[in-house]
Amino acid sequence: MVELINHGVYLLNGTEIRDEYQGMNPDEARENTITYGILRSHDVDGAKGKKMRIRFDAMMSHDITYVGIIQTARASGLTEFPLPYAMTNCHNSLCAVGGTINEDDHVFGLSAAKKYGGIYVPANQAVIHQYAREMMVKCGNMILGSDSHTRYGSLGNMGVGEGGGELVKQLLKNTWDINAPEVVLV
Repeated sequence: MVELINHGVYLLNGTEIRDEYQGMNPDEARENTITYGILRSHDVDGAKGKKMRIRFDAMMSHDITYVGIIQTARASGLTEFPLPYAMTNCHNSLCAVGGTINEDDHVFGLSAAKKYGGIYVPANQAVIHQYAREMMVKCGNMILGSDSHTRYGSLGNMGVGEGGGELVKQLLKNTWDINAPEVVLV
């Protein structure tokens, strides 16, 4: 039987559902989750408030998005990549007579990696998520990708997919500003 519960509860030992647990309120319980441990360790304010200002450990983009991200950051004063930033060439590497359609973007990505200290993954060598899982993901870390389905929770890493503007902010040493999320399931 399936039961819909429309309010927060505590699940004990995988089977027992309680409305209360040892006098702990929902805010205290939320702060004691693995997810919040990762988020709070990346929150530059360090306070347990309702707002978070996050700095990521690493970033990644593919060849449809990294040119615009880097050009925007350059126009805003970028001098170096302040965190590991991998640029893969897997989304717009369609075969054409004589090479790939996006070769000029790939040359731009390689030159940016050399100039600013990034990681360049040549065309046809790896897909963005394969590369991230094998080379960048670490337990307890956070990674930001310009791909809507960036996620690596099963590997102990919090992955977030955002638009290019959020990656530009990280390149400029600004924060990812979010409301402290609710805990949906633990």
